[in-house]
Amino acid sequence: MEIGLIGLGKMGANMTERLLKGGHRVVAYDENAQALKAGESLGAVGADSLQALAGKLGKPRAVWCMVPAGDPTEQTVNALLELLAPGDIIVDGGNSNYCDSIRRAEAAKAKGVHFVDAGTSGGVWGLKEGYSLMVGGQPEAVERLRPIFETLAPAPDRGWARVGPSGAGHFVKMVHNGIEYGLMEAYAEGLQILKAKAEFGLDLRQVVEVWRYGSVVRSWLLDLVAHALAQDPELSKIKPWVEDSGEGRWAVLEAVSGAVPAPVIALALMRRFRSRETEPFAEKLLAAMRHEFGGHAVKPEE
Repeated sequence: MEIGLIGLGKMGANMTERLLKGGHRVVAYDENAQALKAGESLGAVGADSLQALAGKLGKPRAVWCMVPAGDPTEQTVNALLELLAPGDIIVDGGNSNYCDSIRRAEAAKAKGVHFVDAGTSGGVWGLKEGYSLMVGGQPEAVERLRPIFETLAPAPDRGWARVGPSGAGHFVKMVHNGIEYGLMEAYAEGLQILKAKAEFGLDLRQVVEVWRYGSVVRSWLLDLVAHALAQDPELSKIKPWVEDSGEGRWAVLEAVSGAVPAPVIALALMRRFRSRETEPFAEKLLAAMRHEFGGHAVKPEE
């Protein structure tokens, strides 16, 4: 099968390579000429514009977008809708908000184009391990793309599924990422407790290696913790500054909207916000209040 792929960042490039190894023809486009050249070196057919990409695909066409959520995806989808024809398929494999995916699916439907939202998990390891794909869209469109999904997934019969109509794929991916936030926070807090018990002289790498085998808390994420600690046991080259892609925020907002209690995910998100503050005003105010009502000592700024 052939497919167009827009966006040759690390994940997009890895997906391209996996598809090519699976025997598919990939027509690739990236506004970064160097990234496009790298894609061509893998065996993809390069296109220097969206128009060229559409022209190099046989009909009915399928185009997979791996570009940042928000305006970049919006512009890309709108441009494709002007270039594609009824019966063609647009796949959004990025981390878009599911409400945007529902809206884009309606806009595509008005032009006779199918819109498929594919929540994609696997990161930079997807090339080797395969990608988890949470797919939303019309059954006939998803079925046409089955060979693509089966190639990208860890195995043809697992790691991917059509989970519902348009928007459902990105909704499931949003919740998936919220769960990821909670898991990451739990590992981080647990290891910090271990590290703080200085009198035991615990080797965190050793502890994590024990947990990786037979333990209830073993996971692929824990494998990645072990890998990171093996490279730098003290994480001395990493600042304690944690970004969020937006999906954790959306998951918390969805929980609030539906009155669904989700304290772990919400707190994990707040911890990420806190990591970015070098001079947190709230903590200064706490210290000031303790001083005001109890005369407790405060530490002056250096």
